[in-house]
Amino acid sequence: MMQFFVPSSASATMNNTLTLAEIRRRGMAAIEEGLQRGPVHLIKRNKLAAVVLSEDEYRRLTHGKVAARGQMSAVQWLLAQSTTGQRSKAQIDADLKAERDW
Repeated sequence: MMQFFVPSSASATMNNTLTLAEIRRRGMAAIEEGLQRGPVHLIKRNKLAAVVLSEDEYRRLTHGKVAARGQMSAVQWLLAQSTTGQRSKAQIDADLKAERDW
């Protein structure tokens, strides 16, 4: 199940959001699920950080023009984000097991 989080600085009408933690946990499946409802707003440290668009929407907005060289792709941007978690792999595995066993 996708979790939705809208920071206080976000518009009340924006409700298709994902945190980077959710993306790290669920990966591309979380983004694909969100894209079924339209653009997905990414939240980093309780602030709007980026928007993921479907390929069709991106092409519509850019009129088919490709982004200039040197700009970061969405995947590059996601991979460049720092990881600030302090949990060990064992703790993450235990937390995921507990979530799945409820």
